[in-house]
Amino acid sequence: MNILVIGSGGREHALAWKLQQSPQAGKLYALPGNPGMAEIAECVPDIAASDHGAVVAFAKEKGVGLVVVGPEAPLADGLVDALADAGIKAFGPSRLAAEIEGSKAFSKDLMKKYNIPTAGYEVFNSADKALEYLKTANYPIVLKADGLALGKGVLICENKDEAFNGVKTIMEDKKFGSAGNTLVIEEFMTGPEVSVLCFCDGETIKPMTSAMDHKRAKDGDKGLNTGGMGNISPSPFYTKEIEDFCMENIYKPTMAAMKNEGRPFKGVLFVGLMLTPDGVKVLEYNARFGDPEAQVVLPRMKSDILDIMEACVEGRLNEVELEFEDNAAVCVVLASDGYPLDYDKGKEVTVKEGFGKNGLYLYHAGTKLVDGKVVTAGGRVFGVTATGKNLKEAREKAYKATELVEFENKYMRTDIGKKALEA
Repeated sequence: MNILVIGSGGREHALAWKLQQSPQAGKLYALPGNPGMAEIAECVPDIAASDHGAVVAFAKEKGVGLVVVGPEAPLADGLVDALADAGIKAFGPSRLAAEIEGSKAFSKDLMKKYNIPTAGYEVFNSADKALEYLKTANYPIVLKADGLALGKGVLICENKDEAFNGVKTIMEDKKFGSAGNTLVIEEFMTGPEVSVLCFCDGETIKPMTSAMDHKRAKDGDKGLNTGGMGNISPSPFYTKEIEDFCMENIYKPTMAAMKNEGRPFKGVLFVGLMLTPDGVKVLEYNARFGDPEAQVVLPRMKSDILDIMEACVEGRLNEVELEFEDNAAVCVVLASDGYPLDYDKGKEVTVKEGFGKNGLYLYHAGTKLVDGKVVTAGGRVFGVTATGKNLKEAREKAYKATELVEFENKYMRTDIGKKALEA
């Protein structure tokens, strides 16, 4: 079967890498792809994912049997609907279902309506009303731009001044564009954070192995929120007892709620959890594989991902087994110094031998080819992933492997997985 992967980041590189391992996989295409994906797929840089007609025409011309949509924007834009209307199998939620990520206000209202545990919140369409509310609120507090903001539209404010500045940043200065037209203000929760990616077919939901993101830019969870500076899998905080609670009180009810609202969810539902002193609560939903969660979960997956994805599209997920290795994985993101604000691009990259064997993987996240050389082209440049028999071994291997990659303004956190190890 010919497969088309939509996207150009580390998540999509990990997906393409996993898909090409399937015995059923034929020719692999990546739109637009990146230099890492080009080693296993034919890249299609001249078609935009937003041009639905061109994507459909390309898929038909190349006899593509499955399109896998990686990033959130094409999902929210209805690319899966356009492909399905043309009779092309596509893995990912419809535009209506993708609103569970596309609108924070929608997802919070959904949880409230169906009694799914989450933080208390208020929704504001006016900066003045938000400021009025913040005058008497409890701190710290969380401000969230309602729409898609590439993982960066969340501000944790320690006091009133920070919150007032946050409202200005999101709603008045439009730092995150139209995503900030509506603002969700949420109570601040504490506790370990866990990410669980779940395969869904509209009826059945099957959680994958757990992961734990490291969102802040600096060591010790300091600095600005980013798209993710590293990840580990599994999370030692996510016990069997917590998993069982989540299945009955979060995962299944979310699937039932979406179906009830006329938005059956197919694809991958990412559930961000906070293990608070008051119990497990949903921090956020995403409508796709997390990045860099995919880079630690997929190397541990024993099952044929193509089988699972087809089962999701065809509504027969209950018929397939989902299995993971009894090991651990750690991903350390190599970023451009200054990310997520200002950083230089175009720095030449050198990669020494060692990846692709002994449980070491290098996923391209923000690179491009210029005059035959790989150069940096984004804030997050690579995900260096290692698997090991346990978290300690995987972490040591991953940090050792970061030495195999060099570019001028390379930056990384040095404490990915440290908290989990201490636990």
